[in-house]
Amino acid sequence: MELPFSEPYRIKMVEAIHKSAREERERWIREANYNLFNLKSDRVFIDLLTDSGTGAMSDHQWASLMLGDESYAGARSYHTLKDTIREILGFDYFLPAHQGRAAENVLYSTIVRAGDVLPGNSHFDTTKGHIEFRGATALDCTIDEAADTRLEIPFKGNIDLAKLEKALEQHREKIPAVVLTVTNNTAGGQPVSMENIRGVSDLCRQYGVPLQMDSARFAENAYFIQTRERGYEHKTIKEIVREMFSRVDIMTMSAKKDAIVNMGGFVAFKSRELWEKCQMYCIMNEGFITYGGMSGRDMNALARGLDEGTERDYLESRVRQVAYLGAKLDEYGVPYQRPAGGHAIFVDATRVLPRVPREEFVAQTLGVELYLEAGIRGVEIGAIMADRDPLTRQNRYPALELLRLAIPRRTYTNNHIDVVAAALKNVRDRGETITRGYVITRESPIMRHFTVELAPAR
Repeated sequence: MELPFSEPYRIKMVEAIHKSAREERERWIREANYNLFNLKSDRVFIDLLTDSGTGAMSDHQWASLMLGDESYAGARSYHTLKDTIREILGFDYFLPAHQGRAAENVLYSTIVRAGDVLPGNSHFDTTKGHIEFRGATALDCTIDEAADTRLEIPFKGNIDLAKLEKALEQHREKIPAVVLTVTNNTAGGQPVSMENIRGVSDLCRQYGVPLQMDSARFAENAYFIQTRERGYEHKTIKEIVREMFSRVDIMTMSAKKDAIVNMGGFVAFKSRELWEKCQMYCIMNEGFITYGGMSGRDMNALARGLDEGTERDYLESRVRQVAYLGAKLDEYGVPYQRPAGGHAIFVDATRVLPRVPREEFVAQTLGVELYLEAGIRGVEIGAIMADRDPLTRQNRYPALELLRLAIPRRTYTNNHIDVVAAALKNVRDRGETITRGYVITRESPIMRHFTVELAPAR
């Protein structure tokens, strides 16, 4: 008899979480102006808002905190992280930052100017925000198949090479970088194939444009390459990672994802010249170049996390838990972006709530309903996050209205996942009766989803 799969760790410490009554949740979400970001965490039972910084660190990571060197300049911890980035990722130059969006700020302050165009595969919210804040355009070149949530193909996060080449031909002098996001979060946590990485890299080199990899979930992407792409089944995750980054000129990383830390990030370079140009913005906005926005102890934990996060046993456990939620939703008939992604399940809100008008923010409505049902917090990946068009100030309505349920690393058991699936089934079962959503009462001019205030539509 084949043994069942088991997590490659055991639990050493637990944190209490508390259930609540629906009447309490109705009051709390109203006080939060129907924005799930505004909820106090102790009013959430299962928190799937994000997998960013919410995972459980290992015993070795906690131990490494005690060995942190907090020297202002030239700390041992910086050199430990530098050596790890060189060994695992293949970059000689890097600048620490407190998280991924800070790394983007350092990079884009240096290379992006008004009128520029940055093609990519569904830029995530902070990436697009940094680009548009500078008067540039984030041009989506994702394959069309990504917009069909029912279609199952192994690498749904790919860039369409024909779209990219057209963009490179039309905007060649205005493109400071092509942005390849792995995995493709906005399209449903979908991976990018090695074949596609090579194709994008070849086009960038042909047109003399740097390739930037948004690498928050690079290890999960490597796992999908190992398990889905012919010719990589016998390569280790670390070998695949080195090949991925051998094709890249710049990488930005929120280490709060695949390095399994609570805070941290960096931007890394193949070019010493670009590294030197970016140092000014690192010093101005983050800190000196050997600590950026990080403490020595956090750099130690990050270095250890890069090693642990690129091990097969850990990644298999991680991805299989996401797939487990997908399988439960299949059993209950709840539609989501197929196949299951690497870090999250993205529920197809328009199919769960078919009668809510798109102008009343379908995915946000589903997020509120799931919270009311069981105290579960997800996040909208839809029209609120898509923001307004910078020129017309009209709402942008993306092809997909998704509720992302991001699963923190090494945090919840499959019993928690069962609760999530059952709650979604309950919402789906009454989906036809939900006909109204929400309207915006207050919003910021950019990246509004974090602080937006809403009210029920009348």
